[in-house]
Amino acid sequence: MSSLSRELVFLILQFLDEEKFKETVNKLEQESGFFFNMRHFEDMVTNGEWDEVEKYLSGFTKVDDNRYSMKIFFEIRKQKYLEALDKRDRAKGVDILVKDLKVFAAFNEDLFKEITHLLTLDNFRENEQLSKYGDTKSARSIMLAELKKLIEANPLFRDKLQFPTLKNSRLRTLINQSLNWQHQLCKNPRPNPDIKTLFVDHSCGQPNGARAPSPVTNPLMGAVPKAGGFPPLSAHGPFQPAPAALPTSLAGWMANPTPVPHPSASAGPIGLTAANNAAAVLKGPRTPPTTNPTMDYQTADSEHVLRRSRPFGLSDEVNNLPVNILPIAYPSQTHGQSSHPSDDLPKNVVMNLSLGSAVKSMDFHQIQQILLLVGTNIGDVMVWDLGSHERVAHKSFKVWDLSSCSMPLQASLANDYTVSVNRVMWSPDGTLFGVAYSKHIVQLYAYHSGSDLRNHLEIDAHVGSVNDLAFSYPNKQLSIITCGEDRVIKVWDAATGVKQFTFEGHEAPVYSICPHHKENIQFIFSTATDGKIKAWLYDNLGSRVDYNAPGHSSTTMAYSANGARLFSCGTNKEGESHLVEWNESEGTVKRTYLGLGKRSVGTVQFDTTKNRLLAAGDEFAIKVWDMDNVNLLTSIDADGGLPASPCIRFNKEGILLAISTDDNGVKILANAEGIRLLRTVENRTFDPSRVPPASLLKAPAIAMFGSANATVGTSIGDRAAPVAAMVEMSTDNRSVADVKPRITDESMEKSRIWKLTEINEQSQCRSLRLPDNLRPMRVSRLIYTNSGLALLALASNAVHKLWKWTRNDRTGKSTASIVPQLWQPARGILMTNDTNDANPEDAVSCFALSKNDSYVMSASGGKISLFNMMTFKTMTTFMPPPPAATFLAFHPQDNNIIAIGMEDSSIQIYNVRVDEVKTKLKGHQKRITGLAFSHTLNVLVSSGADAQLCVWSTDGWEKQTSKFLQIPTGRVASPVANTRVQFHMDQVLLLAAHETQIAIYEAPKLECLKQWVPQEASGPITCATYSCDSKSIYVSFEDGSIGVLTTTLRLRCRINPAAYLSPNPSLRVYPLVIAAHPSDPDQFALGLSDGGVCVLEPLELEGKWGTSPPVENGAGPSSTSGATGSEQPQR
Repeated sequence: MSSLSRELVFLILQFLDEEKFKETVNKLEQESGFFFNMRHFEDMVTNGEWDEVEKYLSGFTKVDDNRYSMKIFFEIRKQKYLEALDKRDRAKGVDILVKDLKVFAAFNEDLFKEITHLLTLDNFRENEQLSKYGDTKSARSIMLAELKKLIEANPLFRDKLQFPTLKNSRLRTLINQSLNWQHQLCKNPRPNPDIKTLFVDHSCGQPNGARAPSPVTNPLMGAVPKAGGFPPLSAHGPFQPAPAALPTSLAGWMANPTPVPHPSASAGPIGLTAANNAAAVLKGPRTPPTTNPTMDYQTADSEHVLRRSRPFGLSDEVNNLPVNILPIAYPSQTHGQSSHPSDDLPKNVVMNLSLGSAVKSMDFHQIQQILLLVGTNIGDVMVWDLGSHERVAHKSFKVWDLSSCSMPLQASLANDYTVSVNRVMWSPDGTLFGVAYSKHIVQLYAYHSGSDLRNHLEIDAHVGSVNDLAFSYPNKQLSIITCGEDRVIKVWDAATGVKQFTFEGHEAPVYSICPHHKENIQFIFSTATDGKIKAWLYDNLGSRVDYNAPGHSSTTMAYSANGARLFSCGTNKEGESHLVEWNESEGTVKRTYLGLGKRSVGTVQFDTTKNRLLAAGDEFAIKVWDMDNVNLLTSIDADGGLPASPCIRFNKEGILLAISTDDNGVKILANAEGIRLLRTVENRTFDPSRVPPASLLKAPAIAMFGSANATVGTSIGDRAAPVAAMVEMSTDNRSVADVKPRITDESMEKSRIWKLTEINEQSQCRSLRLPDNLRPMRVSRLIYTNSGLALLALASNAVHKLWKWTRNDRTGKSTASIVPQLWQPARGILMTNDTNDANPEDAVSCFALSKNDSYVMSASGGKISLFNMMTFKTMTTFMPPPPAATFLAFHPQDNNIIAIGMEDSSIQIYNVRVDEVKTKLKGHQKRITGLAFSHTLNVLVSSGADAQLCVWSTDGWEKQTSKFLQIPTGRVASPVANTRVQFHMDQVLLLAAHETQIAIYEAPKLECLKQWVPQEASGPITCATYSCDSKSIYVSFEDGSIGVLTTTLRLRCRINPAAYLSPNPSLRVYPLVIAAHPSDPDQFALGLSDGGVCVLEPLELEGKWGTSPPVENGAGPSSTSGATGSEQPQR
């Protein structure tokens, strides 16, 4: 079905709903599978209409589609079963057990036995897990809350839970437009035509030669509400191309918007036009459209409607459901308790950071979400690593080139050098951050990792204070937007500092900016201190909106992380604060949130998280609202010590919250998932270039079992009000300068005593060779599951082996201290790849694991196989050779898209769900040996046996650049040597591993930042990988040794083969592959040439693999393109 046909279905659904054909609406929803009506579903579940519930669900999913779907059907049938038992209707209970629940026995036989056992109890509440089951009404309510979570997380329901934003009676409006065109084409148009049928085209009779009235003033179907003026007909005929339309997010805010001819294929706001009506302004509030109170058809938002799924399509699950289908816990009889929106808010204070000056602005890194950027009221800018509780970078305000500054700025600084930071913000890819100061200046810094902070750009941006800044991509290139006291908004090229656009029109200082895009339309909202809101397109043609903020306040605006909802928060001169949600299509306030103080001290700052919560700092606390409820949800006092209007900032996943304190500090709050994240990265290598850690307040131990279903998305930053009076700088240049000489001395002393850590014996580390009763064959591929509880190996004979650590172990994860089980299903099935050669050991093996650990895609020279990781069953096979697949990689945003490297040097982009190759990429000369996606840069990097790297855009799959590895002088590489690639956790730096070298490149331009060449005595490099925190690089060699490198490619630890291998002079054994644990940065596993798999960890007393070499003269890593940091490993 085409895009327009699908959109027609939505229009018909809207029409049927307006005409009150309720049953027909629900039937069409089910049969089309385009829109899942959650309200209708809730009603059926609440009323216990179980057959109708399953029938409605069948239009969208089936029991065995994925684990989300399986659990949805299980919970419904289990509830039906329990209700039958509660009514003492055992016959019906048996019938449900046999017909409905029996299907789940194949997946969890023990659970089915336990459910069957309930028949023998007088009251099923005697079962411990069901002891808190209340009455039927409360049980249904609790189950419904769980079902809604499962449906929202199920990828098969993606973009089917919200109805497209449509004007009232959109289908009638389109018909009316058609009739107007038909009437205009009549030879003898009548002034008031009588339309009696839609079955044939309209035409007027011969009498009355009067010209037709303008369609703008005379809708032919009188009952149809006018959606907007129709375009006047030109002298050249009625079929001139209509101009593109303004996005509805802007058009609704204008008094006379350009018309929208029809919805685009995307059901979101509609595309942009040339600015015909740029001068039109809105003088007063518009009346929002009346909406049907029974359904959300008028206000919901949606993106593209997905194709119906194929049976073997992979689910793009973001949350790991348990393998066992467990019953829902019934905590009490209160309705919906388990889904309370504040349950996973970061509320636990886990550390205090002492800054020495008052916080004005904060921002979390978008990728490394434990990095916090802070700007203060004396111009200090610092980066904190929350994993190590350390301030890793610091800059005091200093003009880099005073001579190039404007005379007003030079005069201002000569009179008073004191400045404040108004705003700090990371760029989307985290490689830059911007700082807006209270005097003229914007500075951009380049940041890679650790203390590696470098000056990038300094812009004399505005006359007076620079009040805000933001990043955007107006022309697919990064730009920085600034606004200031001079009432102007400017857009600058973030690479060169060249000014691209200037927007003038505000009559007061511009207070904040909010860039956004709808589909391919880029625009900027701006607010001024007089309470005016304007909107701009990147065209220098003036503002599209002129509107008043609530209370005429200094306001910040922000979208929810998914871009679907627009909010603003502001405080006026009288101290009145307003937090509201806007109706984008109408330019009116849709919802005003209650609970802010009547006389706020300072400007209230706010942030959004998880697409469902709003938070604002007010009255010495953090106040939180559910986006859909105007009443205050909860308040967080963070153990006290907050200022009247604290700065606040959530990290991207909403699991950490930074709050400014009244003693010039920052408190970090975390939920259970945030605590787990911090504990994962606690053990960091000492870096003497870092300043001493801040004082911190450790919270009591808290359970580490938070929700893993955090919504990923960006959120808005905090704001500091422009201020005239600044705090005077102390004359001692702050404490940082005092400690630097001491650190330098320590570093010099450490450099004299530092020694490479050598591990030569098994007593010097923890190693474990995993049990194996299958035929030993060399290990071709090795990977940890994403949960970290299992290891999957692919042997050269095409057989997979899976080792599992049980969750009941005291560690709760894989470890070298506990022997795991070589796991197989009860039937003893092996996951064995299809092979095409007489000798499969000569074939190239490859596999890729889905994000939810449910599926593995694998090949060993024959067809590609898709295996179910729970049952080991082969779900499908495809792509028979030739050519054979040599490398596989799942797309990071869509498990159904796979990049397949081929033996013939091509790369095929394959969609599993629809079983088709989307495109074929050609650029290598030999077989593909590595693939790596960057979801930040939207690129795919490929490597081949030709020692070449290629970068491909994932938007259009065109090649962006390519580069050959620099083979070290005197080294001869094998003509078919593997080159593997892997992205750093920042998704920008790229690790390239070749038998002759390890190299670090910067994507997407593939600039070589560092190269490391091992000593020839070690033999060729066989494999290399980043640790999970990207702080270490594990490298294996053909002589059996393992090297642990720092990210600056300096060897810090060497593990000799005697430390993990039993001595056997007659057998040469060495690692072929190496895999890093997904959450423990100091654990890795080796796949050996004799078929063994070993897990290695440092001793518990050591905690890590050696210590980092000192940074020479305090210098960071070299960034010279092609620089060779070759270092011979010390023996």
